Amino acid sequence: MAVKIRLKRMGKKKTPSYRVVVADARSPRDGRIIENLGWYNPLVEPSAIKVDEEKVLRWLKNGAQPTESVAQLLKRIGVLDRFEQSKTAAAAARAEAE
Repeated sequence: MAVKIRLKRMGKKKTPSYRVVVADARSPRDGRIIENLGWYNPLVEPSAIKVDEEKVLRWLKNGAQPTESVAQLLKRIGVLDRFEQSKTAAAAARAEAE
């Protein structure tokens, strides 16, 4: 099963807010989700982003792929950088063990 970290649209007409969710890649945008990771509100200045970083890192380590918009949000708050650092540290540790 291909799993994506993506945005689920919430809010009224013309006032969008989004939830950052983990969902099966085949499910519709606002369809069934696996887990809620946080939210994003683009209407306030500056944009409000609240994400549970530990859950996001766990899902990324398990192979979930973020969409382009979620990847930009995660990069903005620094979660994607932490994931890349942990990946390179694990690879270095694995190379050192060999």
